[in-house]
Amino acid sequence: MGELIQLGGVTKLNIPADRVLEGAKGQLEGVVLIGFDKQGQVYAASSYADGGAVMWLLEMCKQKLFASNTEEV
Repeated sequence: MGELIQLGGVTKLNIPADRVLEGAKGQLEGVVLIGFDKQGQVYAASSYADGGAVMWLLEMCKQKLFASNTEEV
């Protein structure tokens, strides 16, 4: 088989969680991780001790997501 080359960018297809996590390794100063576990339960973890910092980051991500969706229209 040939070598797999990661192109990055936006996709409409789901990407395996492990691939996303591997791509982020060594790139971040802190992290908030949210998702569903294999049983379908909500999973959340953070490297930040301050809940306010976590909420601020989640709100910034929400704004970025909304802005990216309106740019496509």
